[in-house]
Amino acid sequence: MFDKRLMLMCPESKKYIVGNIVFQWIELILNAVMIGMIAAMVEGLYAKSENAEMILIRAGVLGVALLIRWFVTKAAIKMSYLASRTVKRVMREQIYKKLLKLGNTYREHASTAELVQESVEGVEQLESYFGQYVPQFFYAFLAPVSLFFLFGAAGSFKVAAVLLVCVPLIPGAIMMVQKIAKKLLSKYWDQYTRLGSTFLENLQGMTTLKTYQADEFKNEQMNVESEHFRVVTMKVLTMQLNSIIIMDFFTYGGAALGIALAGKAFADGTIGLAAVIFMILLSADFFLPMRRLGSYFHVAMNGMAASDRIFRFLSEPEPAEKTKDFPKGDPDVELKDVCFSYTSDREVLHEVSVRMESGSFTGIVGESGSGKSTVASLLMGRNTVASGTITIDGVRLDEIKEEALLKNMTYVGLGSVFFKGSVRENLLLADSKATDERLWSVLEECNIAGFFQGEKGLDTELTENAGNLSGGQKQRLALARAMLHDSKIYIFDEATSNIDVESEELILREIKELAKSKTILMISHRLANVVEADRIFCMANGRIKGTGTHEELLLSCAEYKKLWDTQKELEAFGKEGRAS
Repeated sequence: MFDKRLMLMCPESKKYIVGNIVFQWIELILNAVMIGMIAAMVEGLYAKSENAEMILIRAGVLGVALLIRWFVTKAAIKMSYLASRTVKRVMREQIYKKLLKLGNTYREHASTAELVQESVEGVEQLESYFGQYVPQFFYAFLAPVSLFFLFGAAGSFKVAAVLLVCVPLIPGAIMMVQKIAKKLLSKYWDQYTRLGSTFLENLQGMTTLKTYQADEFKNEQMNVESEHFRVVTMKVLTMQLNSIIIMDFFTYGGAALGIALAGKAFADGTIGLAAVIFMILLSADFFLPMRRLGSYFHVAMNGMAASDRIFRFLSEPEPAEKTKDFPKGDPDVELKDVCFSYTSDREVLHEVSVRMESGSFTGIVGESGSGKSTVASLLMGRNTVASGTITIDGVRLDEIKEEALLKNMTYVGLGSVFFKGSVRENLLLADSKATDERLWSVLEECNIAGFFQGEKGLDTELTENAGNLSGGQKQRLALARAMLHDSKIYIFDEATSNIDVESEELILREIKELAKSKTILMISHRLANVVEADRIFCMANGRIKGTGTHEELLLSCAEYKKLWDTQKELEAFGKEGRAS
């Protein structure tokens, strides 16, 4: 019913929670004062002992108490807001800091959709937990004890004792459903994040689904996921409704019992009219705080289920702190006996060893699925090796500060991302201090300046992910941005795939020119792109099958020669087809 981890994480919320409890308690006392004034006035009028002056005094006290209560209620609401505001800020900061520490490897611990849902919807659920449930948790026990003494002062500790004994029946009902609720809400959040992940995946792949007319199939799949979510949501609501019915039974049954006992005490002559009116009007207040706690409990359990997932993510092991700078000069890069797997049951890379000498042009080739892009992912720190080492001039990659690594290594892939905005804004991401002359220079080198000059120049607007550019134009713009970054090492991962021949030739020409002054790693399934490389590594099934120059591999590596012969035949066939 109470999660200490959340309180330890947000200690500054404690003062606001205490303030909320104090203001609620003052509100209860003021409510008792107002009811006491009303009861005394009714008794005086009934006994005909009330005069105009006394009525005015009681009315004045009633009005002042009502005014103070308004301010106190407003203050309690403010305390609730401040407590919840703090937890939302702290939790999101913790998630953000965890993401920074995990870096690109966060996907090994949670999906993007799951993190978004937990950071947004999950944290929002904690607002109710801190702002409503936690203060009510303490106030629900304080209020009955306070009323016990007020009822005793009014003339009947017997009635007060009976009501106080009945109050624990409500938390008893809450505890009965707690275990069921915890399992059910955990299942609810599992299904909720699964539905979110499916939706995000389908949205991102909408073009592909339309191309293959598979949108109907995915629509049916989404309907199934939605139905599962609906079913588990209905189970949660059913559980909540059943527990509310039980709590209402104890709440209003207890209040009725209190009223009956007060009426009997008045009939027996042990208490006066003012006392019986006071007890009748306040009997429900013995149970309402606990009943309200029961209502907040369901919201709190949802928040706690979300917090369990958040704490699970926050407790994921972090890589050791990276303290070393990127080596100076032109460093060598080496992978030695590297093994890696995305899942525990299938290893993707098997003792891969690759060496890139400074200032060299290195190629990695192989069929799709051979592990080429995985090597690039490991070099950029997006995944962590299972065994083996990756070093840059003898310094382990996992010890180099992430900002230093990203400053000195640039990755250009087929899926380079562009942001909605101008060409200038997208290029300045690589070098915020670059002048317009420098921007035009790299665009000229990548043979795309002419296109933008025919538009609005550097102010040409790009739509989401440069959807208003062709594939070749996007890749040339990506290359221009990479060149602007001016790093020591460049990794081109299938950077010329799925674009026209003219654009491919232009990009390859610029990469070869760049290789004269930078360390280049070219990953490609097309061998013609790396023929001029200083060293080529041929991969198959996650292993290095051959190493050497193009001519050496044709003689020594069967896999490389087979790929080369197959691609030459396909190119010859394509030329014959175009000629005819």
